[in-house]
Amino acid sequence: MEKKVIGRFDKADFPALDLYDIAVKIDTGAYTSSIHCKDIIEKENILECTFLDDEHPTYNGKKFVFEDFDVVFVRSSNGIIQKRYQVQSKIKLFGKIFKISLSLSDRQEMRYPVLIGRKFLTKKFIVDTELIDVSYNKKVDENKNSL
Repeated sequence: MEKKVIGRFDKADFPALDLYDIAVKIDTGAYTSSIHCKDIIEKENILECTFLDDEHPTYNGKKFVFEDFDVVFVRSSNGIIQKRYQVQSKIKLFGKIFKISLSLSDRQEMRYPVLIGRKFLTKKFIVDTELIDVSYNKKVDENKNSL
């Protein structure tokens, strides 16, 4: 498969979660990908959480329920190992849908609600740090041309 060039930031769709044009940070220093959630509660083999994104009032505070999830241990950038829940989902970039594993993380102190790590990027993308919104701009251009 030919690798696409992606910038350091973009906007992606998560069709399985009914989230669209969500800001993502491409982080080659992170192994796993994560999504900003809070109030993460596991009860009777059901995982509930709340998605947070101030830029999208429609989605900010949206509740999710997952029946299929894993528990993983992730080493954060400061070296601390954290227990996190991980879910399988789908992400749409460059008009193509990919499978993605997302750990649920409180990213309140972070600027972007989704972090895309190396595990997802490998064999699919080359990162050019001078670029931003490459996939999103392609989507906007295609929508303009289809009108």
